[in-house]
Amino acid sequence: MRKLTVYGGRRLFGEVPVDGAKNAALPLLAATVLTDDEVILENVPDVGDVHTMIALLESVGKRVQALAPDVYSIRTERGLSGIPPEGLVRKLRASFLLLGPLMARVGASQLPLPGGCPIGVRPVDLHLKGLKALGARIESQGGFWCARAARLHPAEIHLDYPSVGATEQIMMTAALVPGRTVISNPAQDPEVHDLARLLIKMGAGIMIEPGRLIIEGAKTLSGTVHTVIPDRINAGTFLIAGAIAGGDVTVRRCQPLHLEALLSKLDELGIIVQEHVESVRVISDGPGSFWGGRVEARPYPGFPTDLQPQMMALLSVARGSSVVKETVWESRFAHAAELVRMGARIRLEGATAFLEGVERLSGTQVSVNDVRAGAALALAGLVAEGTTVILDRDEHIRRGYRDLAGELNRLGAAIIEETSDEKEVVSPEVR
Repeated sequence: MRKLTVYGGRRLFGEVPVDGAKNAALPLLAATVLTDDEVILENVPDVGDVHTMIALLESVGKRVQALAPDVYSIRTERGLSGIPPEGLVRKLRASFLLLGPLMARVGASQLPLPGGCPIGVRPVDLHLKGLKALGARIESQGGFWCARAARLHPAEIHLDYPSVGATEQIMMTAALVPGRTVISNPAQDPEVHDLARLLIKMGAGIMIEPGRLIIEGAKTLSGTVHTVIPDRINAGTFLIAGAIAGGDVTVRRCQPLHLEALLSKLDELGIIVQEHVESVRVISDGPGSFWGGRVEARPYPGFPTDLQPQMMALLSVARGSSVVKETVWESRFAHAAELVRMGARIRLEGATAFLEGVERLSGTQVSVNDVRAGAALALAGLVAEGTTVILDRDEHIRRGYRDLAGELNRLGAAIIEETSDEKEVVSPEVR
């Protein structure tokens, strides 16, 4: 367990660089099972979910070597196994991405339903639909999904919903199926396109068109070198931190185009946003200096669901009323109850939250149930009177942020992070 103690009332100033995107790195790592050759991935973030995926790759026969803190070499060390350990799979939602690629390589794979954040039922039906269309035989046995295929074939696959995971699963598997596979209504997230770029470098042919992806598969794929794109969710988190706390914050090494839904919303609320080639600057006077508004989390290019909790924290101290609607994950409002404990005025009706802004939140003890909720509570603590104690029993925050407390401290926040044995990890000077 980790505990963050946030001392509120400090404005933020300065610059913060963004690491590689966790949500891009995970499928990129999974794609390395498609070849025995060496794949070198650069700008890989040092976060818990990445460590779990690396352990999964090693468990099925890959050798993963750190060439630098954010650079990894991955190649096959021994014969691949199609059955990764259940304990590791259940730690990580993205582990299910290995089902198709392992089946394509060794003929059969078996995985239990994966774990991750408790933010919804997270069905895998679209994953299975795509694999079946490619010729896989899918069976459910005692809580495990088994995929087998003597021979896969190209297919035309329509996704009823633009699922990121299903798009990535089908795209990776089809990359090893000679012929032309078409995915209609795919997810168009930057992380999906980053995976496409890696697969192209490995020898697959991929065309991205409006409303569909075309994959020309190959019999074998080869090694390559690839750099993970910047993390738009982490970039957005720090931009919202600057907006809620007040001050002048610049996020560097990001791609503003990937942040357009957030940046346009911040501008709409009355927060100063300045875009540059690879950076974004936010200037704010803090709570009460911006207006409330309406936020609706939707698939890309809509507003990211992974920034919805942080935006709810921001709107809690906006002037006037706000509405937040979640259309991606049906259980992604657990943070609302914790914000209410801090004095926020939030009313939930199904997948919609209605907010009335307050002048100031109050420090208290709150708990984290998923990675982005943890970030939202940390941001709320920045503007809470007194001290906010955030209990992160399952260390969710570290799954998606390398050093959230440290980065915020470098901008001027006052946060002490401790492990369960009370060993201090981050200890800024607190005046």
